Amino acid sequence: MDEPWLIAGLGNPGPQYAGNRHNVGFLVADLLAERIGGTFRTHKARASVLEGRLGAPGTDAPRVVLAKPLSYMNLSGGPVSALAGFYKVPPERLVVVHDELDIGYGVLRLKRGGGDNGHNGLKSLTAALGRDYYRVRFGVGRPPGRMDVATYVLRDFSAAERKELDYFVDRAADAVEALVTQGLERAQSAFNG
Repeated sequence: MDEPWLIAGLGNPGPQYAGNRHNVGFLVADLLAERIGGTFRTHKARASVLEGRLGAPGTDAPRVVLAKPLSYMNLSGGPVSALAGFYKVPPERLVVVHDELDIGYGVLRLKRGGGDNGHNGLKSLTAALGRDYYRVRFGVGRPPGRMDVATYVLRDFSAAERKELDYFVDRAADAVEALVTQGLERAQSAFNG
């Protein structure tokens, strides 16, 4: 039985959000789509999806469904839950890629379960699916000074951050691939920096 993994990159739809810190999940999903060699299509679950295999060609690469919810971040749980139901993916085969304020820019942390830490996308997912899914947390750091958190995550990456962004997104895509092909412990030892 070739059960799929559901990999959900979180973000907000629309070109005005494309370069925001909050949209790093979409950036990682787009890179994974390039690696698979396909294009997203709209699914009735209010998400863009791409089905394929993730891993080295010629290997027993796992079947994956990449998803970018077309709802706003704080409503991500609905589309992801609908896709999990449609593809019959249990929470232990769900990987969510999202921005994380509490770790430095570009630092990755992989884990299973846990709290939402004030992240509205994770709150929505946990309300819809419970806590028992994998997370690839992409550090965006804390806002400077007294800047509001929402303002900060809805701003584009700075010019200095953009210089390294492609590298960090590539590394996050590698981490997702390692998680679904090698398991959490091996992926954590390679990528939790």
